Amino acid sequence: MGIGGCIVLIVVGAILTFASDWELESVNLDLVGLIMMAVGGIGLAVYTSVYKRRRTAGGAIPVVEERRDIH
Repeated sequence: MGIGGCIVLIVVGAILTFASDWELESVNLDLVGLIMMAVGGIGLAVYTSVYKRRRTAGGAIPVVEERRDIH
């Protein structure tokens, strides 16, 4: 799940929790919205952590180029 998917989960969860007044007998939409926002937030934190780790590891490794002149 990328950053876009995480943001979509947060937005849809917020809409279900705060902006909808639907009522279903067997499903609590407020709870579903809160769970979606939590999963989106956790996914965003994990994605950011992995992206930082990948970016710093790639930039910290020096590139060494060897040239051998054979005459």
